[in-house]
Amino acid sequence: MPMASPVSSSVLLSLFLIISVLHLGAAARSLSENDQQQLQFQYHKGPLLSGKISVNLIWYGNFKPSQRAIIADFITSLSSPESTAQPSVATWWKATDKYYQLIKSPKPALTLTLTLGAQILDENYSLGKSLTTDHIVKLASKGAPQDAINVVLTASDVTVDGFCSSRCGTHGSSVGRRKFAYVWVGNSETQCPGQCAWPFHQPIYGPQSPPLVAPNNDVGLDGMVINVASLLAGTVTNPFGNGYFQGPKEAPLEAASACTGVYGKGAYPGYAGELLVEPTTGASYNAYGVNDRKYLLPALFDPTTSACSTLA
Repeated sequence: MPMASPVSSSVLLSLFLIISVLHLGAAARSLSENDQQQLQFQYHKGPLLSGKISVNLIWYGNFKPSQRAIIADFITSLSSPESTAQPSVATWWKATDKYYQLIKSPKPALTLTLTLGAQILDENYSLGKSLTTDHIVKLASKGAPQDAINVVLTASDVTVDGFCSSRCGTHGSSVGRRKFAYVWVGNSETQCPGQCAWPFHQPIYGPQSPPLVAPNNDVGLDGMVINVASLLAGTVTNPFGNGYFQGPKEAPLEAASACTGVYGKGAYPGYAGELLVEPTTGASYNAYGVNDRKYLLPALFDPTTSACSTLA
């Protein structure tokens, strides 16, 4: 079995208590001018993911087909045609191109295309309902061994080491004969929605603003989309712990985690920012996807301006 790399990056709750005096997903964060000056990302000379990469989804536990479709449509939307209504998921993802453009190399510029790969179902909880990081890596190894990001998604009745207490998900890489990048995100709906599904649930810390209506009418899955999006951005720009990040290697700030809680312009603690609102349902979102989907996606750190960049 491949071992987890000692250098992995997590969506860490405790880290952001120190950085922003807020739990991850518990409240919004508005970067002041001084904060932004301090967020000078460094490129640590390691490889970024490039080429055609498939995103394989490993579903662990009980997920309805409608729930699986929410995530699958999000992954498909990352590379959907530009004709999709704007602002789109593809437009949001294109912001990661700036990290590639900053790399100075005599070789042709690196490019990246993500596509939805295989979907693997483990509905019988083959490893039980209490998982360790080694279990996550073992599940991730069910996906393709190369040119892939294997995403493990655990159901709401599955506990994972550190879930809710210190993280909503993580990304890392295996080492050994089969080296691959992986992401894990848990469904927090019944365990800690105030931590890992904000702003769609009342936060457990910080200002107590009313929760927003989830665009896909599923607090747990819409929260998972936010965390999957954040970790995918971190994975492609810092896949093996030596790409783009700021701070300590063991707990780095990455492309999305540097902008925790920021979703629209004017965001501040307890306020996600200016967002689009669906007039019929009242749902809040900032990006359109395929199949008439709407998603709420985190701001990404712009390495050219050293500021968090939102879609609108």
